[in-house]
Amino acid sequence: MAKTIKNEYLPDFVSHPGTTLIEALDERGMSQADLSRRLGRPKKTVNEIIQGKAAITSETALQLEKVLDIPSSFWVNRQRNYDEFIARVEDRVRIEKYLDWIDNFSITKMTQMGWINKYNDKIDQTLELLRFFGVASPDQWDLVTNSTIASFKLAKTFDSAVEDIAAWLRKGELIGQNIYCEPYDQQAFTDILHNEIRSLTLKSPSEFQPRLIYICASVGVAVAFVPQLPNAKVSGVTRWLSPDKALIQLSLRYKSDDQLWFTFFHEAAHIIIHGKRDIYLESINRKLDTEEKENEASKFAADILIPPLALSNFLQIIPQNKYPSQQHIIKFSKEIGIAPSIIVGRLQHDKLPAANPLPYSHYHDLKEKLDWVNNN
Repeated sequence: MAKTIKNEYLPDFVSHPGTTLIEALDERGMSQADLSRRLGRPKKTVNEIIQGKAAITSETALQLEKVLDIPSSFWVNRQRNYDEFIARVEDRVRIEKYLDWIDNFSITKMTQMGWINKYNDKIDQTLELLRFFGVASPDQWDLVTNSTIASFKLAKTFDSAVEDIAAWLRKGELIGQNIYCEPYDQQAFTDILHNEIRSLTLKSPSEFQPRLIYICASVGVAVAFVPQLPNAKVSGVTRWLSPDKALIQLSLRYKSDDQLWFTFFHEAAHIIIHGKRDIYLESINRKLDTEEKENEASKFAADILIPPLALSNFLQIIPQNKYPSQQHIIKFSKEIGIAPSIIVGRLQHDKLPAANPLPYSHYHDLKEKLDWVNNN
């Protein structure tokens, strides 16, 4: 059955242009010997073209145009289509030895989310996955992915599959490439983090998501919201797509607004205070040489969301040996202009107040549960 790739028709079979040539000769009552004399080419060459053993070159196409009054472009295109067909057949034969490669990917989930098309034929599905990753074969995928994943310093004990992590990262890369961004402006990005983006924590996802993408793009940062795959337990990643364009990619791994916002500001910190060559994948166990940068990014995020002095003053008004009431938290959130869920998350994570830490079981109603409206 014929196939299509991005609206391109792919026939099941393409004959060699020699079959068309012999039909043209029959219509004209011309023998191969006659054609040979008119072309000024050896009989063997004409016969090899007709037998499908030789190609019609551009030079031959021009000669056929003169002799048969059929445009040279027809013959060139006919040969090109045949050559492409043969190349595709040979490529499918090569791909057959890699069919087990796709078994470790979450193909069903990727097709459900519209990342790739679903094919019943395993070769076609393998080719579709290669197109998604933008590589020619699984061997090239190994080279590209091993280089990228090595940058994340994955711990062998971490419960994630390299295949799903690579697919998640690739989807974010594709989204980021399609977001037009102004050249990166560090001061402008810092300013919007402290001002407009903090205030977005008070908005609903339908409001903050498009606005966040827009204002970050205006200062050179692409923001991609990408659902995690079953075996890619990641919450965010920061990397540079070019010297003037950074990418922050977020999942909803924890599915609450306080954790999403902390992850965003944490990733933003990597862009502002760390190098452009580094890549930071959150929720991955790292080597010790990256812990300092992670701690720096976490402090940066925590201090922007809840300034240290404001937090200190807030804790001082809490009665001794008690934790804040919901009313305390809501009042404080209005004073500093952020969502109350962020305050709840901070107190729980940092085990504050020290004398009587806010339990993790409390105030879940102040946290907004997030879900995906669409996955494309």
